[in-house]
Amino acid sequence: MSTFRHALAAICLLIATAAPALAVPKWQQAPVPPPMPPADESGFADIDGISMFYSLYGKGKGAPILLIHGGLSSSDVWSFEVPTLSKGHEVIVADSRGQGRSTHGLSRLTYHRMAEDYVALLARLGVGKVTLVGWSDGAIIGLDIAIHHPKLLDRLFAHAPNVTPAGLTTIPEIDPPPLSDMLSLDGSDKPDPDAKARLKQEARERVFRRLWATEPNYTDADLAKIHVPTAIVIGDHDPVIRPEHAAHIAKTIPGAKLVVLKGVGHPALSQDPQQYLKAIADFMAPPPAAGAPQKASAPKPPNAGAKTAGLPSKVVLQ
Repeated sequence: MSTFRHALAAICLLIATAAPALAVPKWQQAPVPPPMPPADESGFADIDGISMFYSLYGKGKGAPILLIHGGLSSSDVWSFEVPTLSKGHEVIVADSRGQGRSTHGLSRLTYHRMAEDYVALLARLGVGKVTLVGWSDGAIIGLDIAIHHPKLLDRLFAHAPNVTPAGLTTIPEIDPPPLSDMLSLDGSDKPDPDAKARLKQEARERVFRRLWATEPNYTDADLAKIHVPTAIVIGDHDPVIRPEHAAHIAKTIPGAKLVVLKGVGHPALSQDPQQYLKAIADFMAPPPAAGAPQKASAPKPPNAGAKTAGLPSKVVLQ
């Protein structure tokens, strides 16, 4: 027994000393967002047949920012960013249709329908223009708003969007029909609450697999209509979006920049919040006034705003 314990202690010591070398890189991590801070205002808005959950942070502070989450998640994913952004801005978050605390309604789920929900929510809140920060499905919703409602946007920070299903590294398989969007009815005949919740979640996943396999379908002509200042943002280890697809989107939108976040994957907002917040801050910073003198005493941080040869619109962050 003593020999076994000594051997076990030696193994534990070896693992401990090797831990730094075996550290999991950020792009392979899945950090759990902390709880959201207390909201200044929170509630449900009746929007086109659904009850849409929303919250406001930093109400009345600075230029408003609208954060839109990715598919099959909720506005809670922004808990790393909200405390910092709400110090100088009014931050608006909401749960998209059929996700989080928002209901689905009877309409078929589409990106345009979700975009129109956010347009209606901004009108309900009396918000004129926003900087829109969207992640994944939220970035697609942002592109849709930029195409159809450009006057609502000051800027668009679109992180990991695709404009056709071909932009995904893997296109989901669609379950055979019948497939209902009436998620509230799934499992209603089950007395067990856990079984009912499980069936409802399975139905929701089927709906989203269909959405991801068939939408969006924006053309280059659609993207060329976007004249809102736009950043197309992608992690350099994103396993979901093809990097050449992100580059094409940035190239096709007039004046758009391709921002590559270093050392992160698809959920960069939680894998490296500091880098993510810096990218947002850099994007929102006003351009220097024409003819303004440059401060020689303030050198740039290493690699900040570095441009890659051959891609003058590409900004690489680390």
